[in-house]
Amino acid sequence: MSEIQVASRYANSLLDLAQERNTLDAIKSDLESFLAVLKATPELKAVLRNPIISPDKKFSIVKEVFSPSVNEIVIRFFKIVISKGRAEVLYETAKEFVNGYNRINGVIKASIVSAIPLTDENKAEVQRVVEEATQKKVLLKTLVEPDLIGGFVLTVGDKQFDASISSSLSKLKKEFIQKVV
Repeated sequence: MSEIQVASRYANSLLDLAQERNTLDAIKSDLESFLAVLKATPELKAVLRNPIISPDKKFSIVKEVFSPSVNEIVIRFFKIVISKGRAEVLYETAKEFVNGYNRINGVIKASIVSAIPLTDENKAEVQRVVEEATQKKVLLKTLVEPDLIGGFVLTVGDKQFDASISSSLSKLKKEFIQKVV
C-alpha cells in the first residue's frame, strides 16, 4: 500500500475520532503546528523516516517536542502510528487530516502568482470571485514571480487559469514558429 493511502486511512480515522470527541478544530490546529515544525526542522523529519531509530526512541523525541502544547489525543495518535512502524507517514497523515478538515468545512485552497504584489483590494476581489464561483470558503495564498512580466496565474484546487504575459508570449512564439515552418 502506498504511503499516501496509508496516511489517508490514518487521517480519516483521526478525523472520525476528532468529530466524535468534538475536538476537530483543536486537532487541526495541533497538526498544522506539527507540519510547521517538520517543515522548519528537516532533522526531525529525517528521524521519523529513519528505519534504524527504534519506534520507542522516535516516540520519546516526538513526545518531548510536542507534548507540552499538543492535545493528548494527538500524542496518543502519534504513539499508535509510531509503534506500528509507520512514523514516516506522520507528515503526510497530518497533511491529509488538514485536507479532510477543509473538505468537511467547505474550504478550498487557491493561490495566485503575480508579477508584482497584489493590493489588499485585489486579493479581496480574487477571493470574492473564487468563493462565488466555487461556493466554498477560500484560503488564498499570494506569491510574486517577476518572470511573469505581467498578469497572473490563478490555481484553484487542481485547475489553473494562466493570464500571464510570459505565457502569452510563449504561446505567440510557438504559433509563429509553426506558421514559419
